Amino acid sequence: MPPRDRETLPGRAGQAARAARTPVPWWLPVPAVLGGLFVVVPVLAMVGRVDWSSFGALVTSPASLSALGLSLGTAAAATGVAFVLGYPLAVLFSRSASRWVGVARALVLLPLVLPPVVGGLALLAAFGRLGVVGAFLDDHGLRIAFTTTAVVIAQTFVAMPFLVSSIEGALRVGGDRFERVAATLGAGPTRTFLTVTTPRALPGILSGLVLCFARALGEFGATLTFAGSLQGVTRTLPLEIYLQREIDPDTAVALALVLVVVALVVIGASAVRTRTVAT
Repeated sequence: MPPRDRETLPGRAGQAARAARTPVPWWLPVPAVLGGLFVVVPVLAMVGRVDWSSFGALVTSPASLSALGLSLGTAAAATGVAFVLGYPLAVLFSRSASRWVGVARALVLLPLVLPPVVGGLALLAAFGRLGVVGAFLDDHGLRIAFTTTAVVIAQTFVAMPFLVSSIEGALRVGGDRFERVAATLGAGPTRTFLTVTTPRALPGILSGLVLCFARALGEFGATLTFAGSLQGVTRTLPLEIYLQREIDPDTAVALALVLVVVALVVIGASAVRTRTVAT
């Protein structure tokens, strides 16, 4: 085949792939557009309520910057803890054939459907001063409830299921054929896990990390119940927004917009990186 023909093959293949895309029903864009507007319109309405003349002063006040910094720091810490604990769970859920896996999965994903306040009460019952674990720690001089550590625990509790479900889905779609091939070639379980399973699950891991971070960043109910609202210690940005809503609505709207922007930046950066890894 002449070199020129070989050079044009990728372009022709791409055109053929675009032409062979699965058609969708003519009516499908209508509910799709409505669904998009359902999300976009409230955000745009909030943008329209921002007092732009004082926006900078509102979002750079000491209380606002303290809440934003605390939110970013605790959300990052919660995401790290969730990955360390949740990634092994996702691998076991996707690879194990035990009949008890379904029960374990339901328990781990329970925070997805629990009201956040209920999650906060559960954490308080476990790690509070009179809790099962908290009483033991308190006897040894360690207090968790109503501290910054409590914020991280609350965020991890509600956000980790997003990471687990995302990574498990990616692993299930990929299957375990390559892991079995690696085992037949003499690779041990740890080497297979690090060199085969993890690289193949990387897009799912990145998506799970972003979902986990975004959920932790916006956590409110469990944090308020388990950690309280102490400025500079446990008052994250969602709690600051709720507080300002009662005393200064303009500040609340401005801070809410900051939270939206941060979430969009995180999700947008992750989407680009995940697409790059997948290709």
